[in-house]
Order: sequence, then C-alpha cells, then structure tokens
Amino acid sequence: MTRAPSRVGSLFIVSTPIGNMGDFSFRAVEVLKSVSVVLAEDTRHSRALLDRYDISTPMASYHEHNEAKTTAALVARLLAGEDLALVSDAGTPLVSDPGQRLVAAAIDAGVRVVPVPGASAVMAALVASGLETERFTFIGFLPRKGRDRASALSEVASSAVTVVLYEAANRVAATLADVAKSNPERRACVARELTKQFEECRRGTVSELATYYNREAPRGEVVIVLAGAARRGMDEAALGREAVALRAKGLSVRDVTAELVKRGARRNVAYRMARGAEDG
Repeated sequence: MTRAPSRVGSLFIVSTPIGNMGDFSFRAVEVLKSVSVVLAEDTRHSRALLDRYDISTPMASYHEHNEAKTTAALVARLLAGEDLALVSDAGTPLVSDPGQRLVAAAIDAGVRVVPVPGASAVMAALVASGLETERFTFIGFLPRKGRDRASALSEVASSAVTVVLYEAANRVAATLADVAKSNPERRACVARELTKQFEECRRGTVSELATYYNREAPRGEVVIVLAGAARRGMDEAALGREAVALRAKGLSVRDVTAELVKRGARRNVAYRMARGAEDG
C-alpha cells in the first residue's frame, strides 16, 4: 500500500502592534495559538504580547545573528507538517527586520507563506503625513556615513515620489539637514512614537524641521516622510502647456493629472493644471 505524502506546513508572517497593544487582530491571535512555534526576534519582548492575549504557544529566537544557522532546520520542520509563525518586535516582519532568508527558503521548498497583516509604522506615518500616498518608496534606515550614505541621500534627493524612511532619534536633525542641502523647501513629516501615548506628527519643510529637532531632540521611534522632489524645469508654465497638449490628445482630467505626476509634478499642482487646461 502506497503511503500518502505527509502534509506540508505553512509559514505565517504575523504583524504585531507598533505601540498600542490594542492594534492586534483576532486573526493574528488565532494563528499564534494554532501554530507549533512562534519565531521572534526577542522572545522576552514578544512573550509579553502573547501573555496579554493568553497565547501559550512555545517560542524560539529568530534574528539576524542566528538566521543563517537555523533556517534550514525550520524549513525541515515546515516540510514535516508543522505550522510556524514569524513575528518581529513590532510591526510587520521583514520590513527592516529579519525574515527574508526564511521566507525565501520556504518558498523555494514549496512551503505556503501566509501573510497576516496588521500594524506597520511605514503605513501609519505615510497616511498621517498629509503627503502624496499614491506612489511612494520605502528606504528603511539610511547608512550612517561614507559613500553608501551619500548614495542613499542622492536617491532621496532625486525621488519624484514620496519617500518614507526610518531614523534613530539622535540622528533625525542631521538627516533632515542633509536632505535640506539639496532642497530646503521640500515638505516633510516627522512621525514619532506612533500609536503610543506621546504620538506626534510634526510637519513643515525639511529646513524648518531640521532647525526644530536640532533644538528639541526627539525621543522614541521615528519615521520621516518626505514629499516627492519636483524635477528641475517643471515650472507651472511648462506644466500648463503640457496639460493643454495632453488634453488636446483626448486625455481626461484624471489621466492628464496622472501623467503630469509621472513627470515630476506634485498631485495638487498637476490637478490644477489639468482642470485649467479643461476650462481653457
């Protein structure tokens, strides 16, 4: 008699609260209760969260210092039929946190990877910033010095779309000052301690915010959101001419707006130019 192949387990990528413990989904709780093991960066930190929700599942450490050594064994457990869950200390795993190696290895082995979405500092800061959200890029933490930092800052300076990045509190003023060197009037938002008691979103130009945080050093976890940088030569007169030309080709106001944004215009300006072309 031929033996049926054993069930292959699933790897669940479970988002956890970034501050407010109430930001934890019912589904996340159910998943963490059902799996064989919860993999966490810091088991002591995550144990407090699990205890709050009466989750008694065993835990194991999985972080940047042991992922190379432990990944193969974890994939073997998945192939043997166990379900595993990966959490980070806060927010969505793999976003500036360990886990990419395990996810890639699980996929290569034919294991189902299941996202359990939830809190994300990136998305929370973005939607509270007041800046363009339709297109954005996430950079994570900037390198601290040298050519790598210069290259990253050049990428930030030239980005025509909104940029979201993480920064340590003691480097916020310096990073804003570096960004201000290329465009001091660029709009920005510094989101601090999101979902926590002292949550704050301070908005202004990068120059204004650099001055403020140089004087008032921030505390806690920080996310910086930067408006897309307008491309050189994209003055309103030129945009107006482009809008008229696009409307003449039969494009709608919405399509003209989208096209001007792609070319580096801010959305509110692009919409005004598109409407002006229609009225004209």
